[in-house]
Amino acid sequence: MQRFALIGAGFIGSVHAQNLASNPNVDFRWVYDLDTQRAAMLANQHGAGVAQSLDQIFSDSELDAVFIASSTDSHAQNLKLAADAGLAALVEKPIDLDLETAKSTVAYVERSGIKAMVNFNRRFDRAHAELKDCVRTGKIGDISLLQLTSRGPALPPVDYLRTSGGQFRDQAVHFYDLARWITGQDPVQMHAFGSALTAPEIAEFGDVDTSISSLLFGDGALAQIDCVRHTNYGYDERIEALGSEGMVESERHPSGNVTLFHGEKRQSHGLHNNWFDRVQPTYAASLGAFVQALEEDLEVPITLREGLKSQAIAQAAVRSVASGRSEVIDYSL
Repeated sequence: MQRFALIGAGFIGSVHAQNLASNPNVDFRWVYDLDTQRAAMLANQHGAGVAQSLDQIFSDSELDAVFIASSTDSHAQNLKLAADAGLAALVEKPIDLDLETAKSTVAYVERSGIKAMVNFNRRFDRAHAELKDCVRTGKIGDISLLQLTSRGPALPPVDYLRTSGGQFRDQAVHFYDLARWITGQDPVQMHAFGSALTAPEIAEFGDVDTSISSLLFGDGALAQIDCVRHTNYGYDERIEALGSEGMVESERHPSGNVTLFHGEKRQSHGLHNNWFDRVQPTYAASLGAFVQALEEDLEVPITLREGLKSQAIAQAAVRSVASGRSEVIDYSL
């Protein structure tokens, strides 16, 4: 049993609390949040204790790990505290919105030797994983083109967008990670375009709601990622990989699998109403993989350094939109 504390009791914290409480290899000990009432509600729901301070968590000699699901601006500091305490850490992306701060944090944590993983949960989507295996085992030959789509049904609240880091760092970064993971390569160059079409007001703080990212890999293969914040037809996520000997696709998921034929009409389910309904199972699977790494003393599936690489791609996208040019991706730590 791995003894866990959860830091952060907001929406995503509540998702992780449910998974921590449900995992048979986890002893869910503590919940901490700046809002103690919110922490108490979540802890009581899952039989955990309420930590009154971060020090109470990081000084608990019986703990094995922390799940960091607090506000983005606290991720780096909480990772350092975990490193100082010798606790394994699973952290929501990003490590920090500022890439240089994220780099120094990763170097600090790596020196400590703790196991630390970034929660790029979409790697644990079953269909995406099957697509990756087809690519990496050569079933479609040499990959030449990867197409990835992420289209959300509704624009998030503007207050959230204002502090999110922007579409490239917040939404597209998941798909930069998937592109690296599927191909087994780090793209070397990036050209991105972005527009604020649904909500022109977000351009005031440098954000976009519609974007295309084009990636060039060292062997000449290409990837294209389109991201949209507002569709009006549900959450649309899919991946297509084209190779020299065929194509493999992780298709968009309908909300149900029953089709009704009546007279000349055909009625079937549309897409999920939101991104969470589509990807919810991946959160439990991601936690399960991290716990297995702790239980069996394995390398974590997604290291902090991998998280940095995807963030570096997002940073190049931001630079590309600003410059109007293709940008070289800098992976230096």
